[in-house]
Amino acid sequence: MTQTHSLNELAKAIYTINRHAKTAPEPQHLYFIKKEAIHRLLKEKRAKKMGLHFSKHPKFSNQHSTLLVKVADYYFHIPPSKEDFKFLTHLGALDQSFRNPQTKMPLSYAKKVIYSYIDWKPKRQPSPFRKTYSSSYYTPSSLGKMEWPPKRTN
Repeated sequence: MTQTHSLNELAKAIYTINRHAKTAPEPQHLYFIKKEAIHRLLKEKRAKKMGLHFSKHPKFSNQHSTLLVKVADYYFHIPPSKEDFKFLTHLGALDQSFRNPQTKMPLSYAKKVIYSYIDWKPKRQPSPFRKTYSSSYYTPSSLGKMEWPPKRTN
């Protein structure tokens, strides 16, 4: 059951997810859904590969490249494939003066948009508060089962 979202709305949602991923303590999931959405847009020819950029964060002191993709009026970087190196031009260093258009969209809404677009269902994780305590040393107490104050039996 995928909803149809405008390309501009998808671009804004990806932008929002990407912005939050940069400061998130565990950004893997956000980067994953960003990449999945962009790959799907590329497959549908609704996004365009622009070229390769040198990353501004080299891995292990080695320079590497990222793929620049245009979605509506927004530009994003994702990891390139081997074919991208064969067929795309290298644009050199990243232009630090360029910025995507500012947009305001709640992260929860952006995730809903992308989840529905990539047809992804979040796995429900059990609540940490509902864990039942079990230990080989645990003996249930009968203290909580006593009536207080005690009823008179006369």
